[in-house]
Amino acid sequence: MSAPGGPPADQGSPSVGHAFSPGPPPEMGTPGPDGRFGEFGGRFVPESLVPACMQLEEAFAAAWADASFRTELSSVLRDYGGRPTPVTECARLSEELGVRLLLKREDLVHGGSHKLNNVLGQALLTLRMGKGRLVAETGAGQHGVATATAAALLGLECTVYMGELDTERQELNVFRMELLGAEVRPVRSGSRTLKDAVNEALRDWVASVDRTHYCLGSVMGPHPFPYMVRELQRVVGEEARAQCQALLGGADPDVVVACVGGGSNAAGTFAGFADSGARLVGVEAAGGAAVSDGIPGVLHGMKSLLLQDEEGQILEAESISAGLDYPGIGPEHAWLAASGRAQYAKATDEEVLGAFRLLARTEGILPALEPAHALAWVVREAGRSVPRGSTVLVTLSGRGDKDVAQVRELLASERDER
Repeated sequence: MSAPGGPPADQGSPSVGHAFSPGPPPEMGTPGPDGRFGEFGGRFVPESLVPACMQLEEAFAAAWADASFRTELSSVLRDYGGRPTPVTECARLSEELGVRLLLKREDLVHGGSHKLNNVLGQALLTLRMGKGRLVAETGAGQHGVATATAAALLGLECTVYMGELDTERQELNVFRMELLGAEVRPVRSGSRTLKDAVNEALRDWVASVDRTHYCLGSVMGPHPFPYMVRELQRVVGEEARAQCQALLGGADPDVVVACVGGGSNAAGTFAGFADSGARLVGVEAAGGAAVSDGIPGVLHGMKSLLLQDEEGQILEAESISAGLDYPGIGPEHAWLAASGRAQYAKATDEEVLGAFRLLARTEGILPALEPAHALAWVVREAGRSVPRGSTVLVTLSGRGDKDVAQVRELLASERDER
């Protein structure tokens, strides 16, 4: 991605005035020097964006330490967003799988996904910084819908960049964003998916930073975004742990599972369980598995694990899910994988479709295709790496309304092929 005012963000040029030093690996608390999680993270941006990143870092630190800001955010999440979300026990599916399956129901947040947790925090921060416009990227459309929702609530202008391919497979979410007053700009460059939407959103931010905040949707990008977004999503894990302990007599689940693209729902979930004995599992799309198939590199302002060829060119990710169609992973996830605290696995499109239908049939819940990846891993591993009788928590990061038409077409194609 190239942007006006400096070197391309994906060529590894560190921000001016910062000497990167990995330092000791941090816990899931404050990142190390220069926004590093071990060797990953940092701030690799054009010189023109350095002041904006530093301003954002200072503004978030001040806001997060301000009890009145935290109280306002909690109130809006409760009264508007619908928090806390419940943990649902899946009795019928548990019996079928031989494990005790619990779902953290982020699909019940206003707007249909966990994305609102992060966006409301960033939108309130935007007002605090004296800016009046939000710009965002979106893949599956859920982050775009959440950003448009927060903008409508708080009276902010909103522009959302979305890959042209994603606008076609997520037409309903495009219409929802437009109804909410946002301008949706299709991105026709590159693969026409999430990676390219991020590029265009960053370009917009460079050109309009004096009045615009880039409301990044995942734990990726230059510091402070990975840390800030994780902290705003931490509410998922902290709620889930307290709810599980109440349900399990003070115990934690044996396994905690979440899907991972950039990885915000997983980072928020893991933050609540990092100091527990729970096994943490992130599940990527098989066609976009940066942890198992990627190598260290720099993209979109961060150093992380990326899908790339021998010459360092970024490869295209492929997934049934627009929200996981990203050729990298958030830097804290890269560090969690390297440190061994979390493991990362893959789920194929076929497994995901199966899990989508299974949850609908047994529990009457339509998951988004993104968290269906996490469920697919549980279905595959129950009785194998997950012993029978284990308690498993899955973060159901979004609802599947947006994916029903796509699933119908995919299942119809399967029938036609047979």
